[in-house]
Amino acid sequence: MQRRFETFTVLINRISRDIRKIKNQEMASYHLRSAHVSCLYYMYSLGSVTSAELCEHCEEDKATISRAVDYLETNGFLRRDVDAKRYKSPLHLTEKGRAVGKQIAERIRSILDAVSHTLTEEERAAFYRSLSAISRSLDAIAQNSEA
Repeated sequence: MQRRFETFTVLINRISRDIRKIKNQEMASYHLRSAHVSCLYYMYSLGSVTSAELCEHCEEDKATISRAVDYLETNGFLRRDVDAKRYKSPLHLTEKGRAVGKQIAERIRSILDAVSHTLTEEERAAFYRSLSAISRSLDAIAQNSEA
């Protein structure tokens, strides 16, 4: 059992670290970090969203998204409607933000293609089903631990 735990946690941590590293390397020329990449990707993919919606899609906490949105707004990647409350205000990509969002989406697609070539479609589907089941189980355990 210890070996199973070690293998699982090491692989999950390695994958997470590699994803963050790739995001940071790819976006260094734009002075963007991992959280910025996720925000731009979801805004490009989904259109206008709020900070609250970005928290859900990016699986990040409110403070992380708030800092990312402030940075992206200050550096001309997005703008927000000023009439609504700040956290619930719709966010819109600027032309600069759309251009970078498109580049991010294309790069993500190419990375997924490169990673996926070692799996058949059935293997990939089974992998995602398994990963989703593990995620739901761990989430339920975490929720019960809080009670």
